[in-house]
Amino acid sequence: MKGQVPDQSFDLTTGEGVTELEVHVQCRLGRQLRNFRVMVTDGGVILRGQTHTYYTKQLAQHAVMEVIRLPIVANEIEVI
Repeated sequence: MKGQVPDQSFDLTTGEGVTELEVHVQCRLGRQLRNFRVMVTDGGVILRGQTHTYYTKQLAQHAVMEVIRLPIVANEIEVI
């Protein structure tokens, strides 16, 4: 349901947790998103990858925002 905290949590202090988050987003968006990576920084996270539409770039950002509490400091997903 909207507005609820998801049951899924990702420990972004480990490589495994970051990989799980990347897989989660890839599963939601399928083939629309390529080479998706999440980089964890002191201030939050940076999203990287490629897609063909700005809409998919936005969907990826929202998929991450739904499951983590860290801010997204940059969305560097390229629209190609």
